[in-house]
Amino acid sequence: MLGSGPAACHGAAVTEPTSPLQIGDYRRYWLARFMAVFATMSMVVLLGYQLYEVARDDYGMSVAEASFQLGLLGLAQFIPLFVLTPVAGLAADRFDRRHVAAFANGIDGCVAVILALATWADALNIPILFSLAAAHGAARVFVGPSMSAIAPNIVPPALLPRAIALSSIAWQTASVAGPAIGGVIFAEADWLPHAMSAGLLGAAMVLILTVRPIKAKHEGPRLKPLKQIIEGLVYVWRERFLLGCITLDLFAVLLAGATALLPVFARDILFVGPEGLGLMRAAPALGAASVALWLSFRPLEREVGLKMLWAVAAFGALTITFAFSRNFLLSLAILAAMGAVDMVSVFIRSSLVQLFTPDDKRGRVSSISGLAISASNELGEMQSGLAAAILGATGAVVFGGAGAIFVTMVWAWYFPELRRARSFEPAALKREVST
Repeated sequence: MLGSGPAACHGAAVTEPTSPLQIGDYRRYWLARFMAVFATMSMVVLLGYQLYEVARDDYGMSVAEASFQLGLLGLAQFIPLFVLTPVAGLAADRFDRRHVAAFANGIDGCVAVILALATWADALNIPILFSLAAAHGAARVFVGPSMSAIAPNIVPPALLPRAIALSSIAWQTASVAGPAIGGVIFAEADWLPHAMSAGLLGAAMVLILTVRPIKAKHEGPRLKPLKQIIEGLVYVWRERFLLGCITLDLFAVLLAGATALLPVFARDILFVGPEGLGLMRAAPALGAASVALWLSFRPLEREVGLKMLWAVAAFGALTITFAFSRNFLLSLAILAAMGAVDMVSVFIRSSLVQLFTPDDKRGRVSSISGLAISASNELGEMQSGLAAAILGATGAVVFGGAGAIFVTMVWAWYFPELRRARSFEPAALKREVST
């Protein structure tokens, strides 16, 4: 029976784990991540649907006007992310990462409680929904860096790519189950899925605290907080490889963010309601979870940089295809394929960023990477909402998919370091990208 560290001792013998799931701390980390993502994905998807419904029914807005409100909802989540990202990264590098993650999950749990009570009392309006979205954004900015930086500290470096794949399974599986189950429950009792989210976030908060204490390893004297923040930003700026990985995801997904417009497709294009919306939000995660499961057994080993670039381009092409589908089952299949190719990109990028970054900077680099991901998601929602108001939902999604393909072509040319990354072996990786 293996213990909570990377290896367990039995007498004088030391048994090295061959899977991250043999490590007790990792199992608890994995379950906490699953619970938290299940809860937040259910909550956020339904929050978007409720905003669109309130805008259409209570405020009498047109489809275009209500679609723009969805874009503004993304902006409301992004502003606290943008403001607090440097602080969140610093917190993950200075304090016990378990405490930072638990605190953030607790804040998100409070958001879920308020949302459940306001829904039950039929007291929802646009200002309340925007305020809760902003509070969720503030909590989320602290979860990302702390949780991402925990995994490299509780598994050996050789198992990190597999640990990232398994962690992605937790995220993607929860992303499937959360919206799907939340949508079904919402149709029966609209307040109940938010109450469920509050309970799961509380459980995740407790569970992550059972992982052994984790602080970053520091080399040399510790800098003052402001200097540490600046040091993290400068490090990413100077390391072209990290900068290319992070900004590729930022600009490609920012443009190809069809997710914000799924309530429009669900209600007014495919006519499938909140249950259909839950399935549509779950479909990409189902495709991604399937690929993540495969990668946990057969991780990519060769030409990883080129595969990442091709995956982003394929994501853009599938986004365009989705825009023209008017068949619900076909749309679900396309969304699942989008999730599958996106998982390839996310798996490679996450592994490369974690393996390339020194441990004492992982929190800050993870926060910058998380800001890019959030910017691509939340600002992508803003872009999609604005584009939909001008071009219509279909035109906006086509525009975004074409933009993602264009960005991939530009990044492949401007950051040749991405094409040169061939493996996940840390020493070899640094030689390859610096050639």
